[in-house]
Amino acid sequence: MARNRRVNKYQRAAQAEPRDVTRLAYGGARKERHRGAEWFVRDIPAHRAEKVYRCPSCGTGIPAGQAHVVAWSAENFFGDEAAVRDRRHYHAHCWRLG
Repeated sequence: MARNRRVNKYQRAAQAEPRDVTRLAYGGARKERHRGAEWFVRDIPAHRAEKVYRCPSCGTGIPAGQAHVVAWSAENFFGDEAAVRDRRHYHAHCWRLG
């Protein structure tokens, strides 16, 4: 009688599709198409939100300790460094609605 063999974690890893590592290059940000342009977007959890920001979409403050979204243009004319300097902090719902 044949034995039922389980697949071990190494065999499962070899069978799985390779993971997308491009997010590592941009600090964990994902690329989204928003308002007709490409943006890099990173979620900031509440425990990492240490400063107060002003949401450019609604104009109200984002208090320290509130989860929010950071977005910067993926198509900046002056390059990636300038785009990161121009990043903006949005309420998560303002980003989704905008």
